[in-house]
Amino acid sequence: MKKIVVTVLTIVACGLIIGMVLSANKKKNEEKVAVINQGAAAVPVKAFTVTPGQLDRAFSANGNFSANQDLKLLSENNGRVVAIRVKEGDYVQKGQVLAVIDEKYLSLELETARDAWKKLRTDKERYESSFKTGGVTQAQLDDIDLQLRNAQNRVEQAGRRMADAHIKAPISGVINKKYIEVGAYLSAGTSLFDIVDVSRLKLKVSVPEQTVVQLKPGDKVSIKVPVFPEQSFSGNISFIAAKADEALNFPLEISLDNNTGQMVKAGMYGTATFGQAGQEKVIQVPRSAFVGSVHSNQVYVLEGKDQARLKQVTPGSIIGESVVILSGLTEGDRVVVAGQINLTDGARVVVQKD
Repeated sequence: MKKIVVTVLTIVACGLIIGMVLSANKKKNEEKVAVINQGAAAVPVKAFTVTPGQLDRAFSANGNFSANQDLKLLSENNGRVVAIRVKEGDYVQKGQVLAVIDEKYLSLELETARDAWKKLRTDKERYESSFKTGGVTQAQLDDIDLQLRNAQNRVEQAGRRMADAHIKAPISGVINKKYIEVGAYLSAGTSLFDIVDVSRLKLKVSVPEQTVVQLKPGDKVSIKVPVFPEQSFSGNISFIAAKADEALNFPLEISLDNNTGQMVKAGMYGTATFGQAGQEKVIQVPRSAFVGSVHSNQVYVLEGKDQARLKQVTPGSIIGESVVILSGLTEGDRVVVAGQINLTDGARVVVQKD
């Protein structure tokens, strides 16, 4: 027992000695670093003085129009094309016949399936009569019933393939491209037509958080199309993203009714304007002020004449090469915009003039 107590006391004493040595070494290292920092050469940097600016309340965003539906129609059947009833540029209605596949072999397949089904139906009737007199077993009756159901399925499948020989438009729209010609042999998956529905278009744009919080689905938006400078269009917001993109903007879609003359086409360029005209006072800093990237939320602010301090800020929308600051900076602060790569918190700096 005495030996155990001595061992424990020895371990405790050793731990205390090691702790004291490590603490002393840490203090010496900190003193050395402080001396080095005091004697270190100042890092050359460039600074920007924060001043308030004016931001238009009305916000414009650019994007491209996309079709309401853009469908590539594929073949579901094998067979040779015997007729094509539309051409590129034609407007087609949903359910309209676009092309016809040779029905001869499909008709024979359907007829064969029906004959097999009729025979099995007759056989089942005979089995049921024999079952009553003990001529067949229940297992045999169940087996013929299963065969009959499978035959019925084959009839329905052959009938569906027969119906699909008349290729129909699944949506209403314009035949934008035709991939087949009369005489071509089709297999399942062959491209047939591109059908584009431009009766309604979608303008996809991105807006900053200050703008998106004022919007909701259904809001009307003014739209300008550069190729029609004398005309204005109006759309409605149909979608607002729940998450911002890498530039801290929120994607949204604006639906534009394009029935009148279908002037605007998918792929055209458009500008959407949100909000009302007016000016708002904001604080902006150059994008280069951020350490690493805007997502770091950190900038170096000058304290006194020659010291840089790392500071957390809350960035807002990005406008060109400037970033709106929502919090963390005030008017008159000087932020480092060049030379941050060589800085640490509290480092000495010398501000260079442009």
